[in-house]
Amino acid sequence: MPDHVDQILEQWAEQRPDVDASPMAVVGRLKRLAQLTENELRRNFARHDLDSASFDVLATLRRSNSEHRLTPAGLMRSSMVTSGAITQRLDRLEARGLVSRKPSETDGRGVQVTLTAEGLRLIDAVLPTHLETEERLLAGLSKTERTQLADTLRTLLESLGDRTD
Repeated sequence: MPDHVDQILEQWAEQRPDVDASPMAVVGRLKRLAQLTENELRRNFARHDLDSASFDVLATLRRSNSEHRLTPAGLMRSSMVTSGAITQRLDRLEARGLVSRKPSETDGRGVQVTLTAEGLRLIDAVLPTHLETEERLLAGLSKTERTQLADTLRTLLESLGDRTD
């Protein structure tokens, strides 16, 4: 069954048969998928009075270690955003009582960011609904298709320089 991207490709084939618009088949679908996915995730986060940036920080702290503590630089590396963006996120989360910032015990200049009890309670409540949302979004794919898609996307991301090292 043709989708929106197929229609776009047909239009380009008709209007500009001299160009190969086939990359749009993948990139166009990735963009549409990202929009649809982000909208659904945003709806779920809003039910918990969060946004995706706040969820990202809380989830990163929750999964990182048993103390649920990282430096701002560690958070920045894990979430791949700028230090200014991390500072803004932390300011908002600290004002809500979800994280605390305290001087590092080992580095007098450093700061440690820790989930508060309320932050831990909130992320533990949000995570199951987040995973339910993702499960619903992927319901159209079999387990094998999900694995294949995840592997293909990993390969593409690595080819574009997205690595953990």
